[in-house]
Amino acid sequence: MELNVANIMQYLTIALTMIGVLAFVVATITQTIKDLPWFTKLPTSAVALVIALIMCPVALVAACQYYKVVIEWYMVFAAFIAAFVVYLVATGGWDALNKIWERTKYSGKE
Repeated sequence: MELNVANIMQYLTIALTMIGVLAFVVATITQTIKDLPWFTKLPTSAVALVIALIMCPVALVAACQYYKVVIEWYMVFAAFIAAFVVYLVATGGWDALNKIWERTKYSGKE
């Protein structure tokens, strides 16, 4: 395996794309299930963290199955570290979008 600048850029692009896709999935699932009776008393950020901690290892297993790669212990560890990054992107992105929506939402008072 030769690491040159082109390969490193390709791996970084794939990693950032996966973080973005997983953050979108985590945010979507969180907003969908946060109003269920079991989750109403839990903070939304805690629900998002648990979903990210589930989704990242699942994505790792799916990617390893697709590319026929043997799963090593450090890959699982990296998936849990990536889950925190995905959680931060998912919650920060949703909060910013929600603030914009609240600022521009029609209030009916004029």
